Amino acid sequence: MPTLTNDSVVPHTPAPADDDFLPGPVLLLGAPGVGKGTQAKLLMAEFGIPQISTGDLLRANIAQGTPLGKAAKSLMDQGQLVSDELVNQMVADRLAQPDVKRGYILDGFPRTLNQAEWLDSVLVADSATLPVVAISIVVSYDQLLHRITGRRISPTGRIYNVYSNPPVVPGYCDVDGSALIQRSDDSEEVFAERMKTFAAQTAPVIEHYRNQGRFVEVDGDQAVEQVTAEITCALKHLRQKAQKS
Repeated sequence: MPTLTNDSVVPHTPAPADDDFLPGPVLLLGAPGVGKGTQAKLLMAEFGIPQISTGDLLRANIAQGTPLGKAAKSLMDQGQLVSDELVNQMVADRLAQPDVKRGYILDGFPRTLNQAEWLDSVLVADSATLPVVAISIVVSYDQLLHRITGRRISPTGRIYNVYSNPPVVPGYCDVDGSALIQRSDDSEEVFAERMKTFAAQTAPVIEHYRNQGRFVEVDGDQAVEQVTAEITCALKHLRQKAQKS
């Protein structure tokens, strides 16, 4: 068993009116390359809920020149990280929008234990809001390495993988014959560093939700549809468990 305004919201289809299951806040966790983006889009479509991306919120605040955006840009221009306090406030403003009442997919937040604890405190203060449940998509290191380092892209954006979806002629696009490229950040060295960062940041967040019985792992080394089915099953299981406790 198992990422401040509406302009920054990824379009989503409202859930059917007769669907009484409330997914609530869902945190999708997973290392680079596990397919979180794909699964988030599928869950958004299935449940009619938005995705809340801190990256999108940050870019929107900066582009719109909000007070939070100006403060964040000032820090970034100085080469500093945006503080948890600023990120938390951006998330708080987004959660005040009406389209999150049924639930939402969290992307890139909470990234640290402090952020997870802050989010819990905000949700607990609202008796009508469900707590966050965390679902981690797990794929072996070697498989992820193949997914990332094997990726090749044509100038028109077609994606191949030398291990799982190779072009007919090595190094060239099947459609237009253009030379395929490997992005600089798809190297083994960059991947290894990203994995170290992910593990260091995510481990405390995972333990936080695991200790509260709000965490499940699913096998991401399956067909996309099967992974979606297991995530949905895990989500419903966690919600039922929370109701009984």
